[in-house]
Amino acid sequence: MNTPENIAASAGTASAEGPFDSKPGTQRCGLIAIVGRPNVGKSTLLNALVGQKISITSRKAQTTRHRITGMRTLADGQGGGTQFVFVDTPGFQTRHSTALNKSLNKTVLGAIDGVDLVLFVVEAGNFTLGDAKVLSLLRAGTPALLVANKLDTVHRRGEIAPWLKDMQERHPFAEYVPLSAKNPRDVRRLLDICARYLPEQPWWYGEDELTDRSEKFLAGEVVREKLFRLTGDELPYTSTVVIEKFDEEKSRAHGRLVRIAATIVVERDGHKAMVIGDKGERLKRIGTEARQELEKLMDCKVFLELWVKVRSGWADDEARVRSFGYE
Repeated sequence: MNTPENIAASAGTASAEGPFDSKPGTQRCGLIAIVGRPNVGKSTLLNALVGQKISITSRKAQTTRHRITGMRTLADGQGGGTQFVFVDTPGFQTRHSTALNKSLNKTVLGAIDGVDLVLFVVEAGNFTLGDAKVLSLLRAGTPALLVANKLDTVHRRGEIAPWLKDMQERHPFAEYVPLSAKNPRDVRRLLDICARYLPEQPWWYGEDELTDRSEKFLAGEVVREKLFRLTGDELPYTSTVVIEKFDEEKSRAHGRLVRIAATIVVERDGHKAMVIGDKGERLKRIGTEARQELEKLMDCKVFLELWVKVRSGWADDEARVRSFGYE
């Protein structure tokens, strides 16, 4: 196993070792859970590992609220290769004990069970009480990689070695992987490392499949991302999006046409006014940006209608949390 000193010296560079030896034609496949506290870059990392955006991102905590599975298949051209099945999870919540947060934490715990490998994501050189809480959830017997993300923000690389040594004392990580999820070479190096921990077995999904989530689900996520990005810290995290209609039809002009109606749910009238904006401009921009991204994702023409409704206290109502699609 690499020592903290060796990794600190080579952090940020692509691995020279390359992937492990695997006989041509052999298929490997397994589940890899991506866990960590909110805002450490889990969704950005998932998108980079899959090679396409399937999980939304923003600076707001709790952007990811569901278990999202993303697949990446690296074929060897002889019927074999490795299929990585990544499970992105919500950040484990410790600040609020609402019904919504209990649902999110249940999702995290469920994702850790039965996986072949865990990627424990932290910010390089940093370790908080939130990180410690997630670390305490890791199961003995399941290999875990310490993924020190956002390496590009660390200005003094010499400080990484003592930090890595401290992290190894906290948990017996199988390997350390300092990286930046924005660096393609780092991402490929992480894929090579993950492949070593996956069992030989047939692939579970088609070679070209990227996620097990439906287009309807992705539509709600994209709208929610634009909502959070365009309202910033003004809008509380308890806002959500519900897809009311998702109808597909053939179109002579566009080949395929999807009509979507979505409701943005907020907790107060003031939040509703904030989302709508002056003369409806903010809601219009949310809709425009969401529609444009969905058209790229689904490769079709999209008509998107957005509504805003007030549902006070929904995040503390278990029945309503479930009705809005949370587990």
